[in-house]
Amino acid sequence: MFRCARIFLLLLLAAVCAVSLGANPKSKSKTQDYSNDPRLQGAFRRPSNHGWTYVHLTGTPSQIGFQNGYLLAPEIEDTLKVEKLLLTHDNKKDWQFFRDAAENMMWPHIEAEYREELQGIADGANAAGVKLDLWDVVAMNGAEEWDYYVHEYDKEHGIATTATSAPGDHCSAFVATGSYTKDGRVVIAHNNWSSYLDGERWTIIFDVAPASGFHFIMDGLPGVIHSGDDFGINSAGIVITETTISNFFGYDPNGIPEFVRARKAMQYAQSIDDFARIMKDGNNGGYANDWLVADINKNEIASLELGLKNVTLERKTDGYFVSSNFPINEKLIGEETTFNVNDPGVSANARHIRWEQLMAKYKGNIDLAAAEKFESDHYDTFEKKIDPDERTLCGHVDLSPRGSGTWEPPFGTAGAVQNKATTAAMAAKMELVAAAGHACGIDFKAKSHLQAHPALDWEKDLLRDMDSHPWTEFEATK
Repeated sequence: MFRCARIFLLLLLAAVCAVSLGANPKSKSKTQDYSNDPRLQGAFRRPSNHGWTYVHLTGTPSQIGFQNGYLLAPEIEDTLKVEKLLLTHDNKKDWQFFRDAAENMMWPHIEAEYREELQGIADGANAAGVKLDLWDVVAMNGAEEWDYYVHEYDKEHGIATTATSAPGDHCSAFVATGSYTKDGRVVIAHNNWSSYLDGERWTIIFDVAPASGFHFIMDGLPGVIHSGDDFGINSAGIVITETTISNFFGYDPNGIPEFVRARKAMQYAQSIDDFARIMKDGNNGGYANDWLVADINKNEIASLELGLKNVTLERKTDGYFVSSNFPINEKLIGEETTFNVNDPGVSANARHIRWEQLMAKYKGNIDLAAAEKFESDHYDTFEKKIDPDERTLCGHVDLSPRGSGTWEPPFGTAGAVQNKATTAAMAAKMELVAAAGHACGIDFKAKSHLQAHPALDWEKDLLRDMDSHPWTEFEATK
C-alpha cells in the first residue's frame, strides 16, 4: 500500500515537472494576476458596445500607459500585426527599420511625460502576456507619419525610393456655429478614412483622466497615446478633429513627433490659441493636417492648416469650416504638395464641393441629426448622382469602378471606417456619438472583396468583415 502511494506520488511529481518544463506542447504558462496592481486602480474597460470598446484610464503617465497596455493587450497584439503588415508592405522597409527610427529619431524629441506613458503601455502589455517592447509601441504610435519620414529618408540617403505611399484621402469633417446651426452653437463631426485593415480596429473610446492637464475623451487605436484620426473633447471645452492634407511632402526628423503634439494639445489646450501653439511648437511636418477646432465656451471655431513651411490659422464665431483632404493656402499648395486643385474628379475636390452644397442647403438647421446624415452621404458631385465611391463623404474606395488612382491608398482596401459627432451641449458634458463601420449602413465583407481583387491577397490573413453599427452615445466617466 505504501509502495503504491509512493509510486503514485512520484508519478504525480513527474507529471507536474513535465508540465512546468513545457513537456506538454499545448500547455501555456499562467499569466500573473495583476488585478490588484495599484497601477490599475480606477481603470476599467466595458464590454463591446455596437462595435466600440470603452476604456477608462486614470492617474500618472506611467499608470495610464500601464492601464492602456494591460486592459487592451489582446487588441494591441492584433493591431501591432496589422501595423507591421501595412508599414512594411507600403514602404518596402522591414519592421526593424521603423523600430530603429522610433528609438534614434523620434525618442530624443519625446518629452518625459509621454516617454513614461509609452513605456507603461509596453509594461502593461507584457504583464498581460503580450510580447512587445518600447520601440514596437513608439513605432506603432508613429504609424501616421512614417510615410512622410520614409520619403525624406530615402531622398537624404540617395535611395531611389520604393515606397508607394503618398498622403491621400483620409477623412471627411466639418465644424459649424452661429447662423449655420439650429441652436446657434457648435456642431462638429468627422469620419475616419483609412485602410480597412487598421480601420476595423480603430474602435476604442478612450476616457482619460490624467494627473495633470484636462480630462478628455477621444477615439483611437489600441496602444496609442493619441487619437490618430483625431476626434476628441476635453474638459476645458475644446473639441478637436482634422483631415489629412492630400499629396503633401516634407518632414523634419529634428521636430517633435506629430502624435506627441496631438496628444499634448488634446490634454492641455484651454483655447484655440493654446491648441495652435502646441501643434506649431516643434512641428515636424508629419501627418500634415487641416485641424478643425471648436471652443464651446466662446462659441468660436477655427481651421489650422498645418504644413511644415506654411501654417494658416483662421477663426470664426459665425460660419463653418469643411475639410476633406483638400489643401487651402495657395502657397502651401505650390510649395508643399503635388495636389491638383483644378480636377473636380479628384476625391478631395469632389467632396469639398459636396460639403459646400450641404452647408448652403442646411444653413440654420445643422444639428446632431444633420451631422450624422452628412457623414453617411453618397452623392458624387462629379457624376452628379448617388453613387457610393471614393468621391462621396462616406467613402467607399473599395466600391469605386475606377481602380487604382491618385486618390487610392496603396494598400488597396480603404474607405470610411468609423464616425463621430458632438454638439456644444453634449461636449459640455463630455459626450459624443460614434458609429463603427460605414455610417450609411453598408457592410464590408472581406472574403468577397478579396476574391474580386486577387492583387490584395497580401491582406487576407488580417482583413476581416467590417459591419456597420448604429450611432451610439458615449460619456466620459465623472
